[in-house]
Amino acid sequence: MNHEPEQQPKGKKLHGEEVAKHNNDKDCWVIIHGRVYDVTEFKDEHPGGKNIILRYAGKDATETYDPIHPPDTLDKYLEKDKHLGEVDMNTIEKEQLDEDPDEQDRQERVRRMPVLEQCYNLMDFEAVARRVMKKTAWAYYSSGADDEITMRENHSAYHKIWFRPRILMDVENIDLSTTMLGTPVSIPFYVTATALGKLGNPEGEVVLTRGAHKHNVIQMIPTLASCSFDEICDAKKDGQIQWLQLYVNKDRAITKRIVQHAEKRGCKGLFITVDAPQLGRREKDMRSKFQDVGSNVQDTGGDNVDRSQGAARAISSFIDPSLNWKDIPWFLSITKMPVLLKGVQRVEDVIKAIECGVHGVVLSNHGGRQLDFARSGIEVLAEVMPVLRERAWENRIEIYVDGGIRRATDMIKALCLGAKGVGIGRPFLYAMSAYGLPGVDRAMQLLKDEMEMNMRLIGCSSVDQLNPTFVDTRGLSMHSAAVPSDTLGLGVYDPLVGPREKAKL
Repeated sequence: MNHEPEQQPKGKKLHGEEVAKHNNDKDCWVIIHGRVYDVTEFKDEHPGGKNIILRYAGKDATETYDPIHPPDTLDKYLEKDKHLGEVDMNTIEKEQLDEDPDEQDRQERVRRMPVLEQCYNLMDFEAVARRVMKKTAWAYYSSGADDEITMRENHSAYHKIWFRPRILMDVENIDLSTTMLGTPVSIPFYVTATALGKLGNPEGEVVLTRGAHKHNVIQMIPTLASCSFDEICDAKKDGQIQWLQLYVNKDRAITKRIVQHAEKRGCKGLFITVDAPQLGRREKDMRSKFQDVGSNVQDTGGDNVDRSQGAARAISSFIDPSLNWKDIPWFLSITKMPVLLKGVQRVEDVIKAIECGVHGVVLSNHGGRQLDFARSGIEVLAEVMPVLRERAWENRIEIYVDGGIRRATDMIKALCLGAKGVGIGRPFLYAMSAYGLPGVDRAMQLLKDEMEMNMRLIGCSSVDQLNPTFVDTRGLSMHSAAVPSDTLGLGVYDPLVGPREKAKL
């Protein structure tokens, strides 16, 4: 028998007892932010599988819903007749949760966390975040693909490059400013797109928007943000510039609508992610079981979503694996924004991108979260630029690099090799997760301070003076080359672990 929900009379709130009756596979209501929704039919289409919804059938699901859904999700994807109205939250029976010793320990670590001023570099934020974030959030942010070789190599690859400083240069006044896609910025980095900001901070990506504004750097808005796209746009100030990172939807009409809406809202760059036809295996995320379905709901085998893949797989089922080079002219035709390909990993594809007429590429392996043993962006950059210079193509597009950048010296090395700028993601997430906006502010200022100091020490007074003569890249050609021991990096790395025994009864 089909269940037909009735809308409540205006001004009257539903009672908690009534909502609680609708708690099964054939009749499923949930509460989000004090409003009741009938998800009986929708649950089978839910990207995260129906069991996580059934876990909260007849109950308040707000706390679990918020970090991984933009606030306009229900308005966009759930038919209006399934919006049943408000509930009297005073009548909702509070779920009695067992005390979690791990959570108690975490709260104690939060109370004792270091003061912000003790963070002297980006790695320090990661060290603090590892101790104070919820385990599931930490696992999502920190995880890499498979054995996490690429994730770690992204950082250590920079240690294979050495400087060749010049001396007796006038470096009294240092100018860190440059332009990226025509936008003046105070320093050549941007806040690259990272998903699910509310896992680390209840305000989500708008915290990064505010930090980017203060320091006059560009923010790339992620497709999979916890905040809605419009919320992030609304948070910008004073002509602040944002870019859009796009996972391409299988429905091109939806993709076109997203792109053109972003352009209307003032975005100045479209970055199409091209390294994710399928999301990689991120085993920390898988083990953390972002959805706690397994311990609470019997798996009936009735949905087709592989929940073992963790949060990432659950939110990405719409991504089009058929995206290919033939689609690029269409993207160029639907927007006046510069179009860039994010996730290019070989010289031949950079050349092809130029021939297709795109405006730039990001040399990136998705933060080591996709194909393990993909080379670091800085290695690819060192290989790409000499080929482009031979063809006199080095100025035909702008080339960016992301992945593993933790020091201003890393940024300087990329700029010396020919990058226009670099993207930084996880460090700002960790700073935001541990300390909120003050953490993001301090992280960005630390990079500026490091950059100014190291520009003086290398013998350059402005970004446009940086060139390949300042670096020795011979170590990049040897994957087995020894690199200096990185005690900060080793200290914050959370090693992969195997299966654990069940707790004693």
